Parts: sequence; C-alpha cells; structure tokens
Amino acid sequence: MNTDVTKMSMQDRFQHLFAVISGQRFLKKQGLGNEVPFFICPYRPEDAIEMERLQRQLTNRLEQVGVRILEINLYDLSIEILKERGIWGQILEMEESVSKEQLKELLQGVLDPEAHLVPAIAAKLTVTDFEVLFLSGVGEVFPYIRSHNVLNNLQSTAKEKPTVMFFPGAYTHSLESGASLDLFGRLHDDKYYRAFNIFHCEA
Repeated sequence: MNTDVTKMSMQDRFQHLFAVISGQRFLKKQGLGNEVPFFICPYRPEDAIEMERLQRQLTNRLEQVGVRILEINLYDLSIEILKERGIWGQILEMEESVSKEQLKELLQGVLDPEAHLVPAIAAKLTVTDFEVLFLSGVGEVFPYIRSHNVLNNLQSTAKEKPTVMFFPGAYTHSLESGASLDLFGRLHDDKYYRAFNIFHCEA
C-alpha cells in the first residue's frame, strides 16, 4: 500500500497504524529481509497536536489488545539526562548569556546519541516489558539531536523489538538520492535508509 499519508484522515491513519502494529507479521518482524525493525511514522509538522493525540489513543488501544508499548519522548529523556548529570540548572541559566551555536554545541556534547542518549534508552529497554518501542519528541530536540544519529546508534541496541519513530516531516526514498528523513519537510540532509515507512506496510 503506497499511501500518501498527507491525504489520509486521522481516523484512517489510526486504523492503519493499529492494524499494522497489532498484527503478528509486525510483532514477529516478518518480511523485513534481515533489516532492523525500524519504522518511520511521518506526519506534517502542522498535524503535530493531532498526532500526539493519535499516539496516545493508539497506545491505549494497543494495550487493550495486549500489545505493550514503551514510549520514549526524546525531549523528556534529554531533560532527564541533564538533571541526572546535575547540569539542567546551569543550562537554563546559561541560555540567556550564550549564543545559540554555543548552546547547541554544549547540548550536542552532553546528549550525544552514542555516548549518552542511546545508553539511556537501552537502560529503559532492559527494565521494561514491552512489545513495541514508540519514539517521539524528534522535532523538539532538533538541532542538537538528529533523528538519523539516534537510529544509527540504536541499531545494535533496539533490534529485538519493533521501533516506531513518530517523525514531523517526510521519509522519502529515491533511486538517485537514497532515503532521507526530511525534518519539517525542509531539512533534507539526514540520510537514513534502513527504516520502513509504516504507511507502506501491510497489516
């Protein structure tokens, strides 16, 4: 099913996502051809509030049919890491006095996906009983965390269970340029090709 997600109603998106994610084919990672079980759920940035609501409803409905979801919001997790490292207060104070570029560099260091962010996700995976991982908050952590860096570093950590990343933008494949995560539909430089567009998956 090669669906243009922007033309689907929220109700149709919900029904498709529920049917795919609750299906045994998805949960047992069938038909992936040895690829990592990563799925992108793209949506228009202007649909963000509706998609948040849809995600909550989807989690509730999946839990009702026995599919346990672990939800990780990258923005909330980032704040958790900064608080754990005792630098949250400093960053709030610094924000007014340093340039955006300096702040970005600082955050990129302390929230580096390989060194800090993915290990924090891995810790949550080991203590939670779940069937599917939902990742959100991608837009909120830009530009100091890039989604393709998270996915690249998660490949060895989160390959046992399917992961769905809710992505405010487009996930495009073309023969010329490969696959690209285009955040907010404008930033066309995040090359990542190992994920599947969940709207192209059959239930």
